[in-house]
Amino acid sequence: MVTFDGDLIYLYSENARIRLKDISNRLKKTPQRLKYSLSILEKEGIVLYPHCVFDYSYLGLLVFRVYFKGGYVGEADKASIIKQLNDNPYVIAIAEFTGEFDMSVEIAAPNPSRFNKVLKRLANLIPTLNNYKIILNVVTHIHPHQYLINSHEKTDGVAQEIIIGGDRAIESFDSSEIDVMKSLLLYPKMRLSSLAKASDLNVKTVASVVKRLEQRRIIKGFKHVIDTNRLGVQKFRLFLKLHNLSQDRELELRHFLLTTKEVVQVNKTVGDWDMEIDIESFDKKAIRALIMQLRDDFKDLIENFNITEFYQYHKKAYLPSYLFDEKSTEEKTPAETKVEKERQK
Repeated sequence: MVTFDGDLIYLYSENARIRLKDISNRLKKTPQRLKYSLSILEKEGIVLYPHCVFDYSYLGLLVFRVYFKGGYVGEADKASIIKQLNDNPYVIAIAEFTGEFDMSVEIAAPNPSRFNKVLKRLANLIPTLNNYKIILNVVTHIHPHQYLINSHEKTDGVAQEIIIGGDRAIESFDSSEIDVMKSLLLYPKMRLSSLAKASDLNVKTVASVVKRLEQRRIIKGFKHVIDTNRLGVQKFRLFLKLHNLSQDRELELRHFLLTTKEVVQVNKTVGDWDMEIDIESFDKKAIRALIMQLRDDFKDLIENFNITEFYQYHKKAYLPSYLFDEKSTEEKTPAETKVEKERQK
C-alpha cells in the first residue's frame, strides 16, 4: 500500500479535466506541488483510464455486460485476451474479478441482434471465452468516491450522482458535435486548443459544442479510474435478485445506496439478477457490515444475493469507437447512418 493524498485523488478522479488552479484553490496547496503530485499518481498508475462520461442511450445504444468464467489460465493468456477485447470497436469496458467470474466485458450495440453477432465473433476469435452469463444494463448510477475524503467540504462542485442509460429519445447530432465527441472519446483530457486541431474546428466552436453537449446531458462528466489495489482499498461487486419491489421501497433502497459513502456505482439490470452494487472501502469489515445492514433493512426485497471481488479495470469508456469508424451502410441502423452522414459533410 502506498502513501497518498485522498483529497487530491478524489478531486482528480471525479473530474479528469479539472484545472490545476482549481485544485490549488480547493486544497490550499501550490500548483507546483500539485503538478508534481499528479504526475506521480499517473506515473504510478493510481489514477488511470481517463474517460468522458457520455450517456450512450441518447445515441440509441444498449449496453450488454457479459461475465466470463474460466476464460484464461495464466497471465500470458489474460494479456492476449485483453488486447483482443481492447481492439474490438464495440467493447467499451473490461473488468477483472476474483471469484465466480474471471472477467466482465461491456459491449455497446444498437440492438440485441448486433450484440449477438459481436459476441459470437469474440467467441470464435477467442475460443476460451465460451462460458458466460449475459446481463442487459438498464441504468447506471455513478457515485463519487467519498470514502477517500475526511471532510464533506471537498464534495462541493462534485455531482453526487450521475445517471446513465434508461429510456431516452434518440438525439440528432451535427458534424461538429460528432467530431468533438470522437475526439473526447479518444482524448478526454485534451485541452480545447488541441481538441480544435483534432476536430478541425476553431477553439470557440469547440468550447460552444462541449457546453452544448453538457447542457443536453449527452456529456455528464470526465473521470479517472482509481486502481484500488495500489491504495489497499477493498472492492467488491454485489449481485441482488429482487422481488416484491414497490415504488416506495425502491426509493428507500436507492436513498440508502446514495447516502452510503462506500457505494460507488449501482447498475439496474435485466438477467439473472436485478441490481449490481460496487462497494469500496479501506476496511473489509465495513463492507461486511454494510452488506449485513442491507440484507437486514431490505430483507423483504432481496430474494437472494451473491458477491465477488472486483480486481481491476482494463478499459473504461461509455461510447464504442465503431460509431465513428467507416463501415458499410447495410450494417448501419438509422441512428448510425445519421452519424456517418454528418461526418461526411
